[in-house]
Amino acid sequence: MIRLGICNELFEGWALEDVCKTVRGLGYDGLEIAPFTLAPRITDLSPARRREIRATVENSGLAVIGLHWLLAKTEGFYLTSPDADTRRRTGDYLIALAEASRDMGGSLMVLGSPKQRDLLPGVSYEQAEGYALEVFRRIMPAVGGFGIDLCLEPLAPTETDFLNTCAQAQALIEQVDHPNFKLHMDVKAQSGETDATVPDLIRRFARDAGHFHAQDVNLKGPGMGDVDFGPILKSLVQSGYDRWVSVEVFDFSPGAEETARRSIDCLRRELDAAQAG
Repeated sequence: MIRLGICNELFEGWALEDVCKTVRGLGYDGLEIAPFTLAPRITDLSPARRREIRATVENSGLAVIGLHWLLAKTEGFYLTSPDADTRRRTGDYLIALAEASRDMGGSLMVLGSPKQRDLLPGVSYEQAEGYALEVFRRIMPAVGGFGIDLCLEPLAPTETDFLNTCAQAQALIEQVDHPNFKLHMDVKAQSGETDATVPDLIRRFARDAGHFHAQDVNLKGPGMGDVDFGPILKSLVQSGYDRWVSVEVFDFSPGAEETARRSIDCLRRELDAAQAG
């Protein structure tokens, strides 16, 4: 069954207890966490604090979905670097993130982080793919051992020049061939694909996807722009997708509570209609 969550960075400056109370009160089922909202690096977060975060979220009636923005606001990590030590550090940090996600009760991580995967000077797409494959093949046994799905996010060419389509990401996932390595789908990102609509891509890829982010292409929440979420939720239901849909926004100007309220109102209305029809 599809469950609805929201990403915590929207609530910048809020105490976690207040975030959870508000999110649960609006009807969400889960909270997705950006590591930089917790500590400069996830390794700075003590085991005791991880347990506290899990308890705070779960005691409010929510589930911790997992982590996203995995490499944001960090330095020294790069997925497609030609430097083997940099790739090793990056992989080790992704394993540390998986352990932290497990500790906090999460079940997945979303790897977007476009600025840590862009093609560096002199590195071809094929070379970058080889570097990424090396990292993923090495880390996935450990990530999967923590019970975490690592969900790879294709992003639009305006954000990165590496892995721009669901087909490219899925091809890499198939080469890694690990059951915990999955595709992540995203309304804004998939709106940048020129050869298919978002509902078309959902029908093709969503059944086996590990996670889904919902937002408008205007960077605000669902229902706060021109994107019609009716066909999107209908396609998700018809595809057999039965995991989380998380609200992830980038324009916080309407305010956190207003954004969260309007987003879940839209998603719940369209999800109910899709499931009824």
